[in-house]
Amino acid sequence: MSGAISSLRMRIPYRELPPPNITIPPSATTLPGAVAALKEFLTAPAPRNLPNRTAVLTGAGFSVASGLADYRGANGTYRVNKAYLPIFYTDFLNSHATRKRYWARSYVGWTSLQKAHPNVGHHALARLHQLNLVSNVVTQNVDSLHVRAHPLMPTVELHGSLDYVVCTSCRTRSSRAAFQDELTRLNPVWADFLRKAIASGALATEDPAERQRRGGFRMNPDGDVELPDAPYTTFRYPPCQSCLTKPPKLADGSEGRVHVDSDGALSSGSTAGFLKPAVVMFGEDISSDVKQAAATAIDSAGRLLVLGTSLATFSAWRLAKQAKQNGMPVAVVSIGGVRGEDIFISGLDPDQTGSQGIRVEMSTESLLPALVEEISRTAPAGIDHVHESPQTFAPIPGASMIE
Repeated sequence: MSGAISSLRMRIPYRELPPPNITIPPSATTLPGAVAALKEFLTAPAPRNLPNRTAVLTGAGFSVASGLADYRGANGTYRVNKAYLPIFYTDFLNSHATRKRYWARSYVGWTSLQKAHPNVGHHALARLHQLNLVSNVVTQNVDSLHVRAHPLMPTVELHGSLDYVVCTSCRTRSSRAAFQDELTRLNPVWADFLRKAIASGALATEDPAERQRRGGFRMNPDGDVELPDAPYTTFRYPPCQSCLTKPPKLADGSEGRVHVDSDGALSSGSTAGFLKPAVVMFGEDISSDVKQAAATAIDSAGRLLVLGTSLATFSAWRLAKQAKQNGMPVAVVSIGGVRGEDIFISGLDPDQTGSQGIRVEMSTESLLPALVEEISRTAPAGIDHVHESPQTFAPIPGASMIE
């Protein structure tokens, strides 16, 4: 099993990966063949001594059909913009100017994220949960679309959620939507720019080239928008209200300073009360609670279904490797190469047709709805659970569920 949970820190992952070198089973090169293989994978008994449950691990490719960018796809950030560098956590903490730049870009990008809705892949996954074929989800995505699409299925958001902001001093969480309203109040010039960007249609199109033509900017998967020559120094953002009321103690024992201007915007002399998105930024550690919840999601299952991710980040790759080490069959459905994919297909019987493992290069928004349709078509009338022995999906500590 997983054993001790070591420190995980988000680093810049592979920018490019080699193309997939094989389809397993060979019949899965077509949509009907892939559906048949995945159906067998999900309905075959789990290996001996493993729970008859299927965990799901997703990445940015799963949300592309919702109009959000990915990193390494055909229009991915790392392909379209070779020079792209994310803002690192230490820079965010240590620089008032960096926080201005981050929140200015996020202010514009938030509109597109807010309008994104779960796609057919999300809804198909919800149906597979209703059919008792998948038990829980671990996602690298920070868009919270999984939680919206299947609120009753345990979901671990490995890298956090952009729906919230969190204070780096006192860890108080609050609504990102309310924070956006405060940014609008403090930045009327930027608010006017945002209104014009919305009117131009630049934030409505999924085509990066069209977005660049209409608005002169690029959108990244985490809601960050690149604005050439934008006056970031003029942008203002509020502090944590809890820290403003009661300044926290710093690591050295001194009292943090939280200073604001006459409008309530944080001043440059402040040393505490910095609000950040409630996501794991590059260079930041994933919390021990979330790491444990993700590990538990894998260890409580007998199969792993990997969807829409290259597994380029170590935090995700180690979970897939953990599943393989546990003796779990692994199915990988993703367009483009996958980090260390030979590990997940090694040792398979060349004549197996899906129960032992799958590697398919296909979009989840095509494959999953077709799979649900096939399973629903062949299931006995009135039967909503495919497995002979109903699975019991106990809540996973740290997983998101909406009762």
